[in-house]
Formats: sequence, C-alpha cells, structure tokens
Amino acid sequence: MNPELCVVGVDFGTLSGRAVVVRVRDGAELASAEHLYAHAVLDRELPDGTPLPADWALQVPADWVEVLRTAVPEALAAAGVRAEQVVGIGTDFTACTVLPVLADGTPLCELPGFAARPHAYPKLWKHHAAQGQADRINALAAERKEAWLERYGGKVSSEWEFAKALQVLEEDPEVYRRTERWLEAADWIVWRLCGRYVRNACTAGYKGQYQDGRYPSREYLAALHPDFAGFVADKLEQPIAQLGDRAGGLTAEAASWTGLAEGIAVCVGNVDAHVTAPAAGAVEPGQMVAIMGTSTCHVMSSDRYGTVPGMCGIVDGGILPGLWGYEAGQSGVGDIFGWFVRTGFPAEYAAAEAAGQDPHAHLTALAARQKVGEHGLVALDWHSGNRSVLVDHDLSGVIVGQTLATRPEDVYRALLEATAFGTRTIVEAFETAGVPVRELIIAGGLTRNALLMQIYADVTRRPLSLIGSTQGPALGAAMHAAVAAGAHPDIRTAARAMGKVERGVYLPDPHRAAAYDRLYAEYRTLHDYFGRGANDVMHRLRRIRTEAS
Repeated sequence: MNPELCVVGVDFGTLSGRAVVVRVRDGAELASAEHLYAHAVLDRELPDGTPLPADWALQVPADWVEVLRTAVPEALAAAGVRAEQVVGIGTDFTACTVLPVLADGTPLCELPGFAARPHAYPKLWKHHAAQGQADRINALAAERKEAWLERYGGKVSSEWEFAKALQVLEEDPEVYRRTERWLEAADWIVWRLCGRYVRNACTAGYKGQYQDGRYPSREYLAALHPDFAGFVADKLEQPIAQLGDRAGGLTAEAASWTGLAEGIAVCVGNVDAHVTAPAAGAVEPGQMVAIMGTSTCHVMSSDRYGTVPGMCGIVDGGILPGLWGYEAGQSGVGDIFGWFVRTGFPAEYAAAEAAGQDPHAHLTALAARQKVGEHGLVALDWHSGNRSVLVDHDLSGVIVGQTLATRPEDVYRALLEATAFGTRTIVEAFETAGVPVRELIIAGGLTRNALLMQIYADVTRRPLSLIGSTQGPALGAAMHAAVAAGAHPDIRTAARAMGKVERGVYLPDPHRAAAYDRLYAEYRTLHDYFGRGANDVMHRLRRIRTEAS
C-alpha cells in the first residue's frame, strides 16, 4: 500500500459542514476545514421572509454544496495533499433530513414559484411538526399488527421519512404532486458528487422503515391516506447500496468544486452517528457509541436481537455487516444547554461571545464546585421532545425544585444531569431487553466538557471511553471511502488501522454514583408521570400554544 494515499471525509452537520483529509494507512488526520451554512436552520422564516409555524426546521440545499466548494479545497490545501494522492471521498449527513426533488435531483425549493413554499424545502432532522402524522402511522401500524413496527420499538418518530412526507401530502398537495423523488440529504449529496442516485442501507432501514427487503405495503399506506398509496413506488423506491460500497466516480463538475481528481471513488452515503462507530473502534457487539452534540444519538451493534422499546430502528447490518445495528437517541442535549445560556443570560452570552469567551465554561466551573444534589433540583431533558424511549416530540422540559435561592449554575448542572439520566434510561432499556451494553464510548463536541463526562460516568455507573478524534463523523466517512476505493478490504479492517479510541478515560465514583441513584429515581418518577399518560399536561399545553399562534 502506498503510505501516502489519502481519503477525504465530509461531515454535514446541523449548522456547518466539515471536511477532513485522512491518511489511509494509519488514520492520521492531516488537516480539516469547516464551512458554516449561510442560512443555518430555518425555524422562524424562509429566506424571503415567509413565516414558519412552531416546530419547523428547514435547510437550504445550496448551503450543502458550498461545503464541497470551500471546505474540501481548504482542507486539501492545509494538508499539503495533491489531488492525485486522494483515492476516494465519503460523506455523512444528519438524519432524517429529507427533501423533495425532481427526477434529475433539482430541489423543489429552487424551482420558480416555490421559494415561498415551506414544504418545498428540506426538512431537517429536528423538524418536529409531523407529530400528528407520526401518531397516526403508529396507531394504524399497531391496529394492523404491521411486523415492521417491532423493529422501531413500537413507535416511529415524527422525524422520519414517512411522517414528514405524509405531512407534505396533507398540508401542501401541490408540492407533494411535484415531488418525483423523496430522498435523504445523505443520498442527495452523493448524487451531486457522482451523478448517480442510490439509497444507502442505513437511512433506508432506520428512517425509511425498510425491513427484510421491503417497505410498508401499499395497502397500509392507502389506509393512512388514499393519495399516499403510491408513495413508495412513485417517490421513494430506489436501488439500495450497502455501507462502504462505491456509489460511482467523481464527476467533472464535482471535481471542479472540490479540487479532487475526476473519477475517484465516491462512497455510498451514511448517517453522522452510525458512521462514527467504526471511527471510535466500536466494531464488536455491545460497544455503544453516544455521539453527543446538539442532540445525542446512541448506536450499537449486537449479535443479539431484542425488542428494545423506543428504538429509532433495529437494522440487520445497519452499522456493521453481520450484526444487528441499534439506534436510540435524545432529541436535545447541547441544544438544551445552549438554550439556557442564550435565553437566561442574553446580555452576558453576547458579551462573552464578543470577547471570545465561553459562557458554558463559566457556568460549568461554578457547577463543578457543587456536591451531587446540592442544588435541590431535578429536570427532564425534553426541551426538544423525547426520541427514546418514549418517542414523543410533543413532550417538553421540566425543572422541579427551584426556589428564590436557586442560582444559574444550579439549573445548568441540573440540565447536564438530566441528559445523563436520559442516557441511563436508554442503556437500561437495552439491558432489560436482553441486549447487553458492554462499553460506553463518547464522541462529539461535548466530550470537551470534563464535568459533563464525569457526570455521565457517575450516573451510568460505567467507565467512559472517548473517541480519539475531534472529527469522528468525518473520520468515519473517510474510512468508508477507503473501503469504497479498495484501500482496505472492509470496514473492520479500516477501523483497526484508522480508528481511534481512549479507553476508560472517566471512571465512576461510588459515592457520587450512589447519590445520583437517588436523583435518578426522582427523574424516573417524573419521566413516567409526564411521559406515560398519568398527566397529559404537556400535550394539552402544546395544543393551547398551537391554537394561540
């Protein structure tokens, strides 16, 4: 093997895209570059000022292409790598981020007359306005005893493909009729790179309810809505490729954008969380990777099949070939911490940002001085709904125990702890279902918060390993590109050569863990009271808000 061969991985996140240049033989990350999306997330209005309702989250496809035009050439230049050294490019994307396009891949939002139509834009993963459609999808599937429902822990999320598509049909039938392909952004960006549209097995299984070689039936879809009967055949169905496959060769146009050589391998698309698992060395059964950022996604491969409640999906080979791939998650983590700082202390936040200081670091330092339970609070981490294990995005956040003596750092620490309690709930759901979690590995930007990591170790009573890369998804995408280019025979081999993990970086303290057990018991009481039907106040408040707005 030529020791100088390289691959490029591109991670398309919520607010930006990051490109990393990686050496094939050892996974050395030679350079990276980031490009911020010009339009970020459209959650209040479209670019022309058209207002958006609550719970919407859209994006602009042109922003993604700009990542290829800017971040990839910048990373290559910073690495000092020549185009002829790069043998492949791989990408990963947030999911489920879906968009309606014409048969040639043109996004509907780019068509004349559609710029002011919200449903013509890509729906970001955290678009939660299709909860009503998801509720009907789940109720009908349960009534008909659809076999695929078990693979999603008994509930399909409002974030996934079918709920979002059904929302388009019911709220803007013209956009639905003009939609010739309904596809994941993960596949759209690969289409732009190689000129060929193939569905990746990961999003098809986890987000598209594709199980055992088929989607939900035409009869089931017709029962949801007569005009939805042909959704799979007319708009969704496409050849499915496996992770690490070559989707095609880089087109001349994409080569001019990126500065790479025409014809190099373009890898099949993947999801940001799932692609991170091999980057963190998690290629054995029971190694759970929690990718912690704005939200957290928990992915794990196992040789055991279990019906785990609230899963985002259980897919054969969904992460690694030959193993069941499980996905769970929390809809809000870093987003919750950011919300508290921005809204609770807007002046201080703005001043700290202007001075190049981190307001989170200040609150973290104050919170770290406390003993467990000293603040007298317990919170529910549902400010962006609950993805697992309740699968209900109409749930909302709660903080119990506030008094006139409660300080900002008290609330901040309670929110940190709430997300750790949410992760423990997910881990316990696996264990109860007979799917053992043997190791917990943390990836993502929040690994930089040492207090948060120690809280997670104490709350879960597990040692925490950390990924050895700050660009886990991009590294994982690059590793899959190496497989697609034939530089490594399979992803497990690539992981052994290129993956990075530091074992047991944070260890649980028995005394703090015992104190957290008491707080966790209170969390679970609130969790079940508000989340399992004892008190439906959150849904009632949501309806009142919707009516008022």
